[in-house]
Amino acid sequence: MKWERKKADGFEDRRGMSGGGKAVVGGGIIGIVALLLTMFGGETGQVIGTVLNQTQGTSQSSEQVQTRELSREEITLGQFSEANLYYNNETWTQIFAENGQKYQTPGMVLFDDGVNTSCGSATSAAGPFYCPADQKVYMDLRFFEELHTRFGAKEGDFAIAYVIAHEVGHHVQTLVGTNQQVRQAQQQANKAGANKLSVAQELQADFYAGVWASRNKDKLEAGDIDIAISAAEAVGDDAIQSRMQGHVQPETFTHGTSAQRKAWFMRGYNSGDIRQGDIETIYNSIR
Repeated sequence: MKWERKKADGFEDRRGMSGGGKAVVGGGIIGIVALLLTMFGGETGQVIGTVLNQTQGTSQSSEQVQTRELSREEITLGQFSEANLYYNNETWTQIFAENGQKYQTPGMVLFDDGVNTSCGSATSAAGPFYCPADQKVYMDLRFFEELHTRFGAKEGDFAIAYVIAHEVGHHVQTLVGTNQQVRQAQQQANKAGANKLSVAQELQADFYAGVWASRNKDKLEAGDIDIAISAAEAVGDDAIQSRMQGHVQPETFTHGTSAQRKAWFMRGYNSGDIRQGDIETIYNSIR
């Protein structure tokens, strides 16, 4: 991906800092299961599974102390992440303006190991996630090495760009009220219905990521879209369940299959039109 160093409002790099607080999602086997079940977590009860929702509003501040220096590669990846937040904000500011609305930028926090948020505390095992309570995206960038080596996604920096765009997509859902609508509908649905609503919201975030990529084609390089698709497919519910337990349970899906995630990302990319991915259309497409 072609990029230049940009300064994005609300960007924080806490890597190399201690003071992340006690993490709710633990390491070991529990942490691995949490990672598998909550990658690319949304904000409808799947932000780090149900853990963050159970502790919402319990975040405690703690003093940040420098514990190590970042490597040159880490610094570059941090700058790349900040540039992508800037590009996402630029694109969504334009889209909102086209629809007579004003966009509010999200924050982004890069961290090591554990972090406190307004949705609770989390470890890196949660994977990247968005917290609607403080409207920030949280990421431990070491996740992407795991995504490549453990789950078979293609290697490349555009996997980071895709994930950031997906998480900013959840921020868009918060701004336009989709998140609140889904939460209300889930409260009236059974478990299977609530899961289907979660899948629809996750697929819409993939769609929004595709819209963002479509509107930034001047920054794309050969193979970037393939890398994004590979990342989306690697974290499909069916792919994760098949890898972990040897069979799939569609009624438990919360994020969508590999095929669905690819399809809705590509629909956003091919159309560049947010009207092509309204939540009702996506929901009705899920079988």
